[in-house]
Amino acid sequence: MLEIDRAILFGLAASIGMLVFVLELVRQRRLREEYSLLWLATALVLILLSISRPLLDVLAGLVGIYYPPSALFVVALVFILLMLLHFSTVLTRLAQENKDTAQQLALLRWELEQAQQALAARPPHAEQQQNDQPGSVSEDHA
Repeated sequence: MLEIDRAILFGLAASIGMLVFVLELVRQRRLREEYSLLWLATALVLILLSISRPLLDVLAGLVGIYYPPSALFVVALVFILLMLLHFSTVLTRLAQENKDTAQQLALLRWELEQAQQALAARPPHAEQQQNDQPGSVSEDHA
């Protein structure tokens, strides 16, 4: 019984520590609230399972785990896998957005180069003729 209590106590301490750490990261704005939700849910579920031994026993029995405190680690592993999947989808979306932005930037640079080349190829007197037309404002009059 002493072994079980130590494992439960360790799980509870680790869960509370994780909860406090995630809240501190959010407070310091080093972790966005939307990404903290899975971490907070994990910590709260692990705290609940650590505090409620009958609930942990039922969960262990449902999953077929002989040693109920091991169920805490299984639950933590499942949540970690969910977080990894979530962050993989976020990274995939960000990579696609990054690619789209790089392509748009490349097109804008190409258009700018084309405009600069067209401007450089214009005869010098074409600018003077444009300024001499009625209704145009030259730099001297502005």
